[in-house]
Amino acid sequence: MLRAMSTPITASRAPEVIAPGSGHHLHFLNHLATVKVRGGVSGVFSVVEFAAPRGLGPPLHRHDDEDELFVVLDGRVAFHSGDDIMLADEGSLAYLPHGIPHTFQVHSDTARFVCVTGSRAQAPRFDLMVTALGVEVAQASLPEPGPIDPGRVAEVCAAHGIEVLGPPPAPLE
Repeated sequence: MLRAMSTPITASRAPEVIAPGSGHHLHFLNHLATVKVRGGVSGVFSVVEFAAPRGLGPPLHRHDDEDELFVVLDGRVAFHSGDDIMLADEGSLAYLPHGIPHTFQVHSDTARFVCVTGSRAQAPRFDLMVTALGVEVAQASLPEPGPIDPGRVAEVCAAHGIEVLGPPPAPLE
């Protein structure tokens, strides 16, 4: 049986193919986030695709129980964990386990990457945090940079099992 590709809005437990460009688009902390797969009530992972400009990076943070696997689709991203900085180019994977402080930063003009989060403790909440902090948009586009409220970010992150520990990486020169 042939069926159309979907735009996931809720957690689905049926097999599906998610078409390029589809998903739930959000302007999220000065970049584009597209929720591709929601963790849901019984899901074991969530999938969010990001598009971001040079220098973008989240605050230093730690996930209580979600591991992250990043797949760099385009560009170069530096992943920071402790004193280690790991550069990831197109096609690279970066694994960031829960409980270990980390951040990342885009080192190319733009980058596109997918973040898969999973948890053994409960359904992933990362996609819910992205949705809570994001602003829904109809078209996939990078937002105009604007101010970010660090207090609100920390509050929403905490509600979703993520502890903000420090600022984003220093601006690139």
